[in-house]
Formats: sequence, C-alpha cells, structure tokens
Amino acid sequence: MKISLRRTGATLVLLGSTLGVLTGCFPLAVGGAVMTGMVATDRRTAGTVVEDEGIELRAASRIRENLGERAHVNVTSYNRQVVLTGEVPSAQDKQLVEQIVAGVDNVRHIVDEIGVMGNSSLQRSSDALVTGRVKAGLIDAKDLFTNAFKITTERGTVYVMGRVTEREAKRATDVISATPGVQKVVRILEIVSEEELARLVPPTRPDAPKQ
Repeated sequence: MKISLRRTGATLVLLGSTLGVLTGCFPLAVGGAVMTGMVATDRRTAGTVVEDEGIELRAASRIRENLGERAHVNVTSYNRQVVLTGEVPSAQDKQLVEQIVAGVDNVRHIVDEIGVMGNSSLQRSSDALVTGRVKAGLIDAKDLFTNAFKITTERGTVYVMGRVTEREAKRATDVISATPGVQKVVRILEIVSEEELARLVPPTRPDAPKQ
C-alpha cells in the first residue's frame, strides 16, 4: 500500500483543505450528525473507528519504543488519515517518526505537523485548555454535533478532522474563530454533499440532544 507523507505547511484534504492563520478570511470545515448507539455522531463506519483506534495505539507504542522520553508526539487518526503533532529534538527524529507511522497497518495518508524543538508540559496544559474550549463551543452550537469530528491542539494550532458539508463548514468557522486561545487552524477534511450526508446518517433534528 502506498502511503503519502506531507510536511508542515502543505495543504491537504481528501477533497480539499486549508492551512491558515485564524481570521475571518480562512474557512474551516467541521460538523456532525446524530446516529444511534455508541457511534451516534460519528460518520465513519464501525470498522473504520476500530481501525483508527488501532492505528493510534500501535503508532504511539512504536514511537515510544524507538524514541523513548526524548520526544512528545501525538498520533490522531480519522478515516485512516493520520495527523502527527508534537515536538522532537531533531530532523532525524522527525523523519524516523514518519517512517514508523508509515509502517503501521491501515494507514493511508500522513500529515506531519511535528515541530523540531524542545517539548513543554506547560504548553501542553494550555493546548488542552484550548481543545476543551473548542469542544464546549461546538456543544453549545445547536446545529453542530460534537462527535462527528476529531480535534487536537498543539502550540495554539487547532487541527480538525472529519467528514462535513459546506453548510457545516461555514457554521463551524464562526464557532471556532471565536474560541479564546486559538491561534491557527489546520483542517484535514473530507467534504461531502448534503445528499451524501443523508446516506451516511439517518434524519435528525439539528437541536436534538448531543451524545
């Protein structure tokens, strides 16, 4: 299986993406829909959800085995696309992490946003706070559903993954743009039509209770 690797600064999405400073001029697409049971608002198949969890666990374990405590790397997988964030001390370590993750089963695309720098636990605490604020804002938005996408924050940059429509993109842009502490947004998204979305999930009211 051929796996593509993208370095920091590259634009990416299954059908389109944006990397930009957080202003009103930069679009961001995220969104959600309600299904049933434990996968209530996730637009991936149950099998893909399991694959993504396995990718994250195996990749993180192999990175720790090879780099130990000298690196801080987050592995986030959605629909078998992997975003790497965090810090490593050298360019060689950055390349090694890419190679490790590329060797994990089911990975089909890698976006490498790892910084070559020292890691900071203080910064990670700040990033966790920003992520919490973003999720809270999306929960408060009555026409968005939280579990339809994944969010991770690194050094003030919010990374958003998911399968969304253009309508959801515009709404979520307003929500995340207003979140305190967000410095930049990177989106790694699959854009679907309203018709495709209707086939992915059953009908539901926009203001239905969120999972």
